[in-house]
Amino acid sequence: MRRASPSPSTSSRATGCDPPTSSGTCSPGTDVCGICGVLDRTEPPSSDLVLRMMGALRHRGPDGSGWYLDDEVALGHTRLSIIDVRGGTQPMAGEDEHVWVTFNGEIFNYVELRDELRARGHRFRTASDTEVIVHAWEEWDTGCFARFNGQWAIALWDRRTRRLVLSRDRFGIHPLHYAQIGRRVVFASEVKALFCDPAVPRELDPDGVDELLTFWSPAAPQTLFTGVRQVVPGTCLIFDEAGVHTHEYWHPTFPDRGAEESQDLRENAERLRDAVAEATRLRFRRSDVPVGAYLSGGIDSAVTAATIAATAETDVHTFSLRFADAEFDEGPHQQLMHERLGTTHRELVVSGRDIADGLPQAVWQAETAFLRSAPVPMMLLSQLVRAEGYKVVVTGEGADEVLAGYDIFREAKVRAFIARDPDSPMRRRAIELLYPWMRRSPTQVPAFAQSFFGSDVDEADPAVSHRPRWRSTAGIKPMLHPSRRTEREQAAASRLLDTMPAGASRWDPLSRAQWLEMRTLLSGYLLSTQGDRMLMANSVEGRFPFLDHHVFALAAQFPARQKILGLDEKHLLKRAFSDLVPREIVQRPKQPYRVPDASSFFGDRPPEWMTEDVSPRAVEDAGIWNPRAVELLIEKCRRVQGHGMGNTDSMRLMAVLTSQLLHRMFIREWRAPAPDPPGPVTCFDRRSAERTAGIEKGTHHE
Repeated sequence: MRRASPSPSTSSRATGCDPPTSSGTCSPGTDVCGICGVLDRTEPPSSDLVLRMMGALRHRGPDGSGWYLDDEVALGHTRLSIIDVRGGTQPMAGEDEHVWVTFNGEIFNYVELRDELRARGHRFRTASDTEVIVHAWEEWDTGCFARFNGQWAIALWDRRTRRLVLSRDRFGIHPLHYAQIGRRVVFASEVKALFCDPAVPRELDPDGVDELLTFWSPAAPQTLFTGVRQVVPGTCLIFDEAGVHTHEYWHPTFPDRGAEESQDLRENAERLRDAVAEATRLRFRRSDVPVGAYLSGGIDSAVTAATIAATAETDVHTFSLRFADAEFDEGPHQQLMHERLGTTHRELVVSGRDIADGLPQAVWQAETAFLRSAPVPMMLLSQLVRAEGYKVVVTGEGADEVLAGYDIFREAKVRAFIARDPDSPMRRRAIELLYPWMRRSPTQVPAFAQSFFGSDVDEADPAVSHRPRWRSTAGIKPMLHPSRRTEREQAAASRLLDTMPAGASRWDPLSRAQWLEMRTLLSGYLLSTQGDRMLMANSVEGRFPFLDHHVFALAAQFPARQKILGLDEKHLLKRAFSDLVPREIVQRPKQPYRVPDASSFFGDRPPEWMTEDVSPRAVEDAGIWNPRAVELLIEKCRRVQGHGMGNTDSMRLMAVLTSQLLHRMFIREWRAPAPDPPGPVTCFDRRSAERTAGIEKGTHHE
């Protein structure tokens, strides 16, 4: 067992591109794949700029870096070697060097695609999945992305057509940001690399802040920064002489209600098992470095770990996160599972002090504010994974979205059930089935809960499942600085709902709720703030079998009543893997991943960074929050030492702490890094090569 060890606190301040340590001081770039680049149609892009951008991404790729330069485009790459460790150097081109790619992620079906492309006459020089992207583009153009099974952020420069293409995977597992300044486009895995271009503004976007305080994170293409956008999952952007065009190659879709293909519960469970098992094996085996697995104590990670253990030819290494506070700890269930599987197991015990000291580093990596301290322990866990020699972990993320595992889905079902006859005592008792503690202590049922389940429900509203959460989160907004107070909630929701696919009104209400969860919390928060950013902080890649698009396509066809049977969430998954996962875990009530929030920051010794970053002067300087409202909130937290805080107050505190850190690091004290990408460095300078070739040709002619 390991316990997180925070660095000693100091009064030093985190500035510039070096990530802050847990105490808020600067440390060297940690040992993680980043992509970046520039398209400039007015003047040749600066090599200095792309080198600085690569330097800002060195934590995403410590194994080496490379860059490509011509008269219009610069591409940069920092590499975490996972497939074809020796031959996968990027940026990479085909044999005629017409198409260049810089790529973050994995194409898991690259072996099958390579065989198909070879049969079509393409010749390969490496065994990497990156070269498959090059030839797939040459063969199928934008049609190639729908053929990929994987997770990716891709930048592709086609010299023949002078098109820059930015593509992101279906669910948004890997980040990809960009900014347009006139006829120049800068893009990168992380926003800090974009800020290396002084023309990119460093200020908070009001719509981004509003979406954060509605959905928990901005929904793509929105970000928290003015002028910075993110590629929408399942799309590619094409920048050509005429401007920018969006090509959508995939979006989550569901059959019309009642038109599901299969109604047989047993058959559906068997098909789900086969699909999840194949997706898990694919992600475990397609790697040239060791792959570990997370064990959370719930069924999702238990399924992926059990599938790996059942088929692996080597020892399986599993990793778990535990908490010093027993209220949040899932250690007994984690131990039960790893003993059942016989894995080599490592666990990390995290305290409130670890969370408080680690928050500045987590904000630096996430590049956004957030409403829970949950990302911090995930960052510390990836640190343990890396220390144990692992670059890749398989996790159960995505199962709740794909197979309907969240309380928000069950609550919507109960609310709709009660709304059909709100005066029926029997229907109102359905609340007790959802939350048995209400039956045991009826006098202790909070008034908000009675109001929540007794409120009117408009089943025609596509967001009926999520509006209670959005309203609850929006309770933070009255704390905003008067200059930022606007009525934006409906605008944020309207913008999101305008992007729902045509025909969504014919879906089952559960399907619409799943779509909303995928477009907001999954891609923006779980896969980014709490996922990729916390993994890549320590050069670790996460792989997510439940987000294999074949698994989703199959699950989308299952009837809603089978996903939530009665009020049993993820029923099909439990049935499918009941022989591999212990009964205690299969039948365990849903336990969300929770961490101590407010209580981590108050006690005998609050972190020194907090004293300065939430001082009235710092709050006034940032201009995000009403200083008096922040002062009252902090006073309240100090009185109770952060214990017993309500949900809204807890979110308010985390929003204030993380946004104040964000403002200090990225706006007030930002400085661009030195042009120092991680070595060894490979350079493809076409401008220099063409000049040299011209001189040699001229000399020969004379």
